[in-house]
Amino acid sequence: MGDIVNNFVVNGTVDNSATGANTTFNNASLTQGAASQVTYIAPTSSEISTYPGSTIKMNDTGNSVLYKATATQLEITGVITPTATLNFAADNGTFITYPASFGYSNTDTAKGTFTSTAASGLFKGNIVTTADASGTLLVGPKTYSNVLRIKSVQNFNLYQSTDTNYLFPIGSVINTSYTYFDSTHKFPLLSSTSGTLSVPLLSINQSTSGAQALNEVFLAVNDHVSKKQNFKVYPNPAQDFVEFTGDTDNYSTARIYSLDGKLVKTSDIQSGKIQISELPSAAYFIEVSGKDSKKEITKVIKK
Repeated sequence: MGDIVNNFVVNGTVDNSATGANTTFNNASLTQGAASQVTYIAPTSSEISTYPGSTIKMNDTGNSVLYKATATQLEITGVITPTATLNFAADNGTFITYPASFGYSNTDTAKGTFTSTAASGLFKGNIVTTADASGTLLVGPKTYSNVLRIKSVQNFNLYQSTDTNYLFPIGSVINTSYTYFDSTHKFPLLSSTSGTLSVPLLSINQSTSGAQALNEVFLAVNDHVSKKQNFKVYPNPAQDFVEFTGDTDNYSTARIYSLDGKLVKTSDIQSGKIQISELPSAAYFIEVSGKDSKKEITKVIKK
């Protein structure tokens, strides 16, 4: 509860084809997209009433997932998106049990109700989670070793609300996710999701996909002074303030990240400098951005 994960959406298609032990997940061609933040918060009393058993809520760029979390497993109690909602109150779906190492496999049934802008009713199906691959992950400019991949496939049939015996499916929802973990990061280094919603009677056939990586993947590659030589940060090392010189008119905001990708401070830079005296002595990345300009990233040492 309270965790904030700073990611970047990735440009390009994640290659999830590699399987087995000691393999190489080659996603070096992926590039940095827009910033994307995931937060974990407590569900409200109303949400706990609607999605019984919920203990934690994940918010991710307009989508939310509610979970029942224990020391040994993570169960899905609700999924909320702009176009559809799944309520697992009838039978929570187990997303994963712990611990999970290479070769892990778990299948669990799930059922509940669905609502969307086009239709509503019941759903029933299963969630199959496997740790189907391990090895070395190449993502953007970085290489990570001893990586475990978790694959989850959620396959649900949709039924009319009156079909309480689940006899005549009217459509289906299939969601597939891949997440890549190592032993030194709490959250996935890289994740990708894809989903399809099909209701032939209503001529609905929708597909979605997306992927994101920890922001450190791309922040760490810019371990040098900003590429634009007319834009500079000084002094470096610095103790109380860092100042900006050169072409600063196009930049309005500075974000300071620790080397592990955690956002530690956001500041307006129109004054030409920002205070860093409260930060612990360490190395940081400073990312500057503006409405009509590309982002620039510089490494700075706080004395």
